[in-house]
Amino acid sequence: MVARQRENDGPISIVTAVAEHQRGFGRVLRAEDGSVQAVVEQADATAEQRSIRELNVGVYCFDSAWMWDELSRLQPSTSGEYYLTDLIGVAVAQGLEVGAIAVEDRAEIIGINTRVHLAEAEAALRERINRGWMECGVTLLDPANTYIAASVQIGADTTVLPNTHLQGATSVGSGCSIGPNSVVRDSAIGDRCRVECSVLEQATLEEDVDVGPFGRLRAGAHLARGVHVGNFGEVKNSYLGPQVKMGHFSYVGDATVGARTNIGAGTVTCNYGMDRKKHRTEIGEDVFIGSDTMMVAPVSIGARARTGAGSVVTRDVPADSTAVGVPARVIARRSTDDDG
Repeated sequence: MVARQRENDGPISIVTAVAEHQRGFGRVLRAEDGSVQAVVEQADATAEQRSIRELNVGVYCFDSAWMWDELSRLQPSTSGEYYLTDLIGVAVAQGLEVGAIAVEDRAEIIGINTRVHLAEAEAALRERINRGWMECGVTLLDPANTYIAASVQIGADTTVLPNTHLQGATSVGSGCSIGPNSVVRDSAIGDRCRVECSVLEQATLEEDVDVGPFGRLRAGAHLARGVHVGNFGEVKNSYLGPQVKMGHFSYVGDATVGARTNIGAGTVTCNYGMDRKKHRTEIGEDVFIGSDTMMVAPVSIGARARTGAGSVVTRDVPADSTAVGVPARVIARRSTDDDG
C-alpha cells in the first residue's frame, strides 16, 4: 500500500472492498469517471448511499506533511465526532487524486465492533494459520478446533489433535503427537515426542519424551531424551535425566534427577520448607524411589540408592543404599563387589 501511495499523485490512498454484507462500514462515493469523491459513514448515509456495495474498510495511507496541515480544517459531524475520512473530500476539493486499492478477500476486511465480530476474525485467522501448517506437512485432525498462534513453529509429520492450543514462543519437532485437549505455551518440544491431555508452560522436552495423560509441566521443567511422565505427574523447575520414568501421581519440583531413575507413584519432593523458602532435591542415576516417598528438601539421594514405599526422607541417602521408614533410615548398603 505504501508503494501504491508513492505512485499516487494525490495525498491519500484508501483500501476498499465490494461486499454483500456492509454492516458498520462507510460507503465509497465515486464520480462518473470512477474517481473517488468521498466516503460517507453509514450513520450519515442516505438510503440510496447505503445501497452502495463498495465499502471503506478503514485502512489509509497519507502524505504525512499534507495530512498534518489539513487536520486542523476538519469540522465535527452532527454527532460531534471528527471523521478522518473527511480529508478525502478536502483532497478532492483541492483537485487532488485519491487512490483506491481493492481487496477481494472478505477475511481481510472484517470490522470488529462486537465480540461476535472478534470471534469471526479469530476464526478466519485460525483457518489461515492451520491451512498453512497442513500444506507444510503437519496433520490437523480437526482444524476448526485446533488453535495455533502465529508465533509457533512445527516440524513436518507432526500430528496435532483436536482442542489443542499451541501458544507463544512454542516450537514442536518432527514426528510428534500433540493432544488432544492440551495446552503448550512458550515451550520447546523435540522430535518424536507425545503430549496427551496435558499442560506445558515454559518447559523443554528433548527427543522421544512422552507426557500424559493429564500431566503438567511448569516453568523450568526440562525432560531429557526418553523421559516418561505419566498421568497426573507434575514437574516444575527440575531436570529429569535420560530415560527417567515417573509413571503416576507424583510431584517433582526444584530437583535434579539422574538418568534411568524410577520415581514411584505418589512421590513428592517437598521443596517448600518451614522457613518459607524453596529447597532443592538431588537424586542420582539409577535410583529407585518407592511409591509414596516424601523427600523433604534440601536432601540428596545417591546413585543406585533405593527408598521403601511410604518413606519420609529427611536426611541424605548414600549411594548404593536402601532407606525405609518414617523418618527414613538406611537399613542396607550394597558393596562395590555386589554391583558387579
